[in-house]
Amino acid sequence: MLYQTKGIVLRSVKYGESSLIITLFTQQFGVQGYLVQGIRKYGSKSGKAGLLQPSILLDLAAFQSPQMSLQRLREFHPTHLYRSIQEDIVKNSVALFSVELLLRLLPEQAPLPELFNFCFSYFLQLDFLEAAAVANFPIFFIVKIGNYLGYSLSGKYTVETPHLNLEEGGFTAHLPPSHIEVSQADACALQSILNVDDFSSLAQIHIGSEVRFRLLDWYILFLQQHTQHFGAIKSLSVLRAILH
Repeated sequence: MLYQTKGIVLRSVKYGESSLIITLFTQQFGVQGYLVQGIRKYGSKSGKAGLLQPSILLDLAAFQSPQMSLQRLREFHPTHLYRSIQEDIVKNSVALFSVELLLRLLPEQAPLPELFNFCFSYFLQLDFLEAAAVANFPIFFIVKIGNYLGYSLSGKYTVETPHLNLEEGGFTAHLPPSHIEVSQADACALQSILNVDDFSSLAQIHIGSEVRFRLLDWYILFLQQHTQHFGAIKSLSVLRAILH
């Protein structure tokens, strides 16, 4: 059956001489794989293959069959043509990091419309805002998608519960038993991110780059301990070198 939905491109892989296999996070069907035949046949003359790069937002029509491992994409066009993400090295690094997180965390073929809508808005705001305003986007994104997928931190930072506990997955009154200890100042900084509900407020939170990456490292380790097959995030080293 032919369906119309929205999608976020997560991955694009060459297939044969002229086709692509793309992974999309779709609004209606969750993560799906699609075969796009002949998209590379005319190379740069067509230009359509360039619309299937990671983080691109699409409106699409596709044939959907539960029995098929690869669905067939009939037509697509960009919902929004990025004005800065693909040219700005900082924004592009943030976008690729965010896409890799989605690839590692999202279950296949599971509709998650609320998470999809958040991610769709996230990439739009990443494109619209000035590069100087997106420094907190990676830690905000990993926290929010963790919340949507059931990996929320318990408790909150207070004078009584100032310690981030990796094993218990939240803020506690006692020091964590492991050697992974987060300073109370860093824990307080994370709480300021947890308190944010909208993208526009992120620029008002002033956190140094070293603190942001310590928190990212901690949160990635937290997800690695509480999810299966998460693995290392390859794009993190690039993000660390570029985002200040």
